[in-house]
Amino acid sequence: MAAAIPDYEQAGELKIGQVGIANLRVRTLDVPRLTREMRERVQRAPKLFARAAVIVDFGGLPTLPGVAEARALIDGLGEAGVLPVALAYGSSESEALAEALGLPVLAKFRAQYESAAPVAPEPAPPPPPPAPAPAAEPAGAPMLLSAPIRSGQQIYARGGDLTVCATVGAGAEVIADGSVHVYGALRGRALAGASNDPRARIFCREFHAELVAVAGHYRVLEEIPAALHGKAVQVWLENDTLRIEELT
Repeated sequence: MAAAIPDYEQAGELKIGQVGIANLRVRTLDVPRLTREMRERVQRAPKLFARAAVIVDFGGLPTLPGVAEARALIDGLGEAGVLPVALAYGSSESEALAEALGLPVLAKFRAQYESAAPVAPEPAPPPPPPAPAPAAEPAGAPMLLSAPIRSGQQIYARGGDLTVCATVGAGAEVIADGSVHVYGALRGRALAGASNDPRARIFCREFHAELVAVAGHYRVLEEIPAALHGKAVQVWLENDTLRIEELT
């Protein structure tokens, strides 16, 4: 009998969102495999994933699962140690599935699923005469902080870069739609490109991060070479792979 060919593709692609909620894009309905994979992730990084809120996304499957299959998967995720809190929007069928499961649908994912076909707009009323608009502060202005970020704090630079001229403590979280710069020790979590910008980067002077992520692709401390701990590093995304290297 021929030996089974090992399957190296992950059963589910887990990404970290901009407010710390994970999005699990399910790639298989093999519930034991997915449960085992999630349990291993929780065991590797319990502070990050134990009892973490997870949005379940069935958009990676060729067809939507039935209620029984989906319920078995949701129960398996709960047994693995995470908390499925919603389904990602996909279609009217996914809304019906979410209702049957007793879960809400997260509308923020609606745009990535809806058809790109243009919809005929309603005739717009004639515009009013133009008036001089007041000068507005440009969107995406960078955020600069000089005080330490303490455990339990979460800082989010919406639309721009975040620079911290102090320490980011363990249990703290710094998030930016652009890049994150930490001119001190990074002991908490740093998430760059939170609005899914793969060009964003993370720079820090002293690397002890619990987690780093760029555009949802993440690594936890246990998965990072010990030789980089305490070093000045940069983190970036290259061909959907998170790279971490010492700054020279």
